[in-house]
Amino acid sequence: MTNLLIFFLIGTFVGLLFLNLYFRIKVLKIYKILTVNKIEFDSSHFFNAKKMEIEVLSKYPSFKNEILSFTGHVKKSIFLAVILVILITIMGFILRFTI
Repeated sequence: MTNLLIFFLIGTFVGLLFLNLYFRIKVLKIYKILTVNKIEFDSSHFFNAKKMEIEVLSKYPSFKNEILSFTGHVKKSIFLAVILVILITIMGFILRFTI
């Protein structure tokens, strides 16, 4: 049982690493497009769709797809990273109390 839990824990760490690399590559490509075209918005726009629509998307309608995909990738990477960190923590606690 302990060996299986250690295997899953290592697999989750590796998954977190690959998730980080995958989203970093995707996000940086889009981020480069946004910075070259001087499109600016802050983190409050990420989680408030109405504010994003009013303040950013209306200002840069030609870059709507890039802006939405950038914020979508960032949100998705945060969500998946939180889930993986919670799984790592739970498996660590279980492993600590079973050894």
